Amino acid sequence: MITKPFNTQAALDYARQWALARNPNYADFEDLGGDCTAFMSQILVAGGASMNHAPHNGWYFRSLNDHSPSWTGVPYMYTFLVQNTGVGPYGCTIPLDDVQPGDIIQLKFSHKPQFSHSLFVLSVGDPVSPENVLIAAHSYDSIDRPLSSYVYEAARALRIEGVRK
Repeated sequence: MITKPFNTQAALDYARQWALARNPNYADFEDLGGDCTAFMSQILVAGGASMNHAPHNGWYFRSLNDHSPSWTGVPYMYTFLVQNTGVGPYGCTIPLDDVQPGDIIQLKFSHKPQFSHSLFVLSVGDPVSPENVLIAAHSYDSIDRPLSSYVYEAARALRIEGVRK
């Protein structure tokens, strides 16, 4: 296996290009629970991540009816990224006040039992604060939206440490 750095600039470019639209090369999961995490997955691919086609714990997309839970599901993506030792992207949890462009933020809302929304960090001002963190997202499509505009119970941040091929 070859380990490479995550291409943050390519991921940022993709996020900006597709934040308010849908890439026709991928299915839109908006009517199936939301497209936010599928959008994060597309961004990871744009940043150089190879799909991991492991049948039970992989991260991949072949079609609307053939994709891994980690491609579209917030908690499944989190688990995949922080536990992945195989092909594909891998990362770690970081403090929210350490976020940088290229990181992923996941939100938990008070009316949901678990984390249920994924956001991609486009830019961070100084000082790092929810007002100065601007994101891109699907499911409530957004670009340069301040993190502070969300009403959430908890947030966690993920940094992509690299990709394995």
